[in-house]
Amino acid sequence: MPYLSEKEINELKEDLKKKGYKLTPQRRAIVNTIIENEGKHLTTEEIYDEVKRGCPEIGLATVYRTILLLEELGIIYKLDLDDGCARYELAHEGETHRHHHLVCNVCGKVLEVEDDLLEVIENKIEETYNFKILDHSVKFYGICNDCKK
Repeated sequence: MPYLSEKEINELKEDLKKKGYKLTPQRRAIVNTIIENEGKHLTTEEIYDEVKRGCPEIGLATVYRTILLLEELGIIYKLDLDDGCARYELAHEGETHRHHHLVCNVCGKVLEVEDDLLEVIENKIEETYNFKILDHSVKFYGICNDCKK
């Protein structure tokens, strides 16, 4: 199972410290759960269910507060797949933009597109509208390969 490296833990501790927070065992468990489930785009409740297995004393409110804090620090992104649930994924170091997602209309599977395909379009928008783009979120809806069969 992937866990935070010592360097990543120290960076996270520093980020939290600057904001007046500590990396408590509960927060560490939440971050590790998100890392372990990378690519699954878990909801807060799903993160809570996973964390509770190893940390039975944790409360749902703690998970909600921690998720908001991690999002504020840029450690995770909120992902809205138009299904009424906020889902979360890790923000990777060096990523200038969130990656794109493919959402299956049949089974609900979410696939990640690793390439940033919008650089040319972004440059054109910035030039035409004199608008500095900081990030974007793109979702494509369709039918996955498994459901097409």
